Amino acid sequence: MENLDVMVLRTLRDWRAAGKRGLLATVVRTWGSSPRPVGSIMALCEDGSVVGSVSGGCIEDDLIYRFTQAYSGKEPGHGMPSGAPGFVKYGITADEAHRFGLPCGGTLELLLEYDPDAQSLSELVAALEGGQLMQRTVRLADGVVTLAPAHAPEELAVSDTALVNTFGPEYRMLLIGAGQLTEYLATMALFSGFAVTVCDPREEYRGAWSVSGARVVADMPDDVVTAFRADRRSCVVALTHDPKLDDLALLEALKTEAFYVGAIGSRRNNEARHQRLVEHFDQTADSLKRLRGPIGIYIGSKTPPEIAVSVMAEILAVKNGVALPRDMDVAHAKNDQAIRASDPGDVICGVRRA
Repeated sequence: MENLDVMVLRTLRDWRAAGKRGLLATVVRTWGSSPRPVGSIMALCEDGSVVGSVSGGCIEDDLIYRFTQAYSGKEPGHGMPSGAPGFVKYGITADEAHRFGLPCGGTLELLLEYDPDAQSLSELVAALEGGQLMQRTVRLADGVVTLAPAHAPEELAVSDTALVNTFGPEYRMLLIGAGQLTEYLATMALFSGFAVTVCDPREEYRGAWSVSGARVVADMPDDVVTAFRADRRSCVVALTHDPKLDDLALLEALKTEAFYVGAIGSRRNNEARHQRLVEHFDQTADSLKRLRGPIGIYIGSKTPPEIAVSVMAEILAVKNGVALPRDMDVAHAKNDQAIRASDPGDVICGVRRA
């Protein structure tokens, strides 16, 4: 599965290029709890087709009812307007919040763009597919759109005159090793919106690969990491347990701005890895500070799919800027568990009494 924003914009481009009317809805403000964050987008076609999401579904249903003739079983709305973009709020009253499935006290505001220009959409999609970060500015007076390359991701901004939103490129994940655990993790990453590349020079592992949608390469991992050019929207995860494949690749990854660099393995394997990198590659505790391991959050996982859930949860937490509690860290959680198992009567909250 691909990045949702790109999918929405590409679908809207195709509708408009085919001569169909369409609407682009963007969440521009929220108050209290909201089912979707600011910047979320959805597209609506004149035939009632929808791609993307701005709520749990009820607001999408209301937009279909209001702006198309395709809402089955109900009186049609008034059709899709033309002209300048307009704002609409949902959840202003408790009754309306309940009607549209918004959490208690939640309100959101949408900007609705009617019949966005097909050529502008085509240029934006082409840039995003090429890996370019793009800034899209909508002039509120008339809906005219300007596009410009962006140098860093920025939060959506709306003023009295314009809406400015930054799109793409999609988040990327490089997985080293094509084993069973990688298949589960790649699957989860794909449906979480990551573009996934899998690297494994071992033919016997590549030959058994069965996850469609992930790019598989056979070069040596350190060369692949260099060519991957990881940025702040990228993560690199080593999953082979083989120092010959993992170590050099991890060192290359640590030179980049990747938001997450980690390797699978037990606490003992992780300590051995750090020792190798210090003794043989002139690394220091400080230079290895960004190297995560054992990776994942502690959920007592034993099987490959459960371990993949654990790892994916940690990656998403780091991506979203969530600081995980210490007791969710695999290494600390297992240490505390070992202490409790050795003498449960002499432990309080995971800490041995003096």
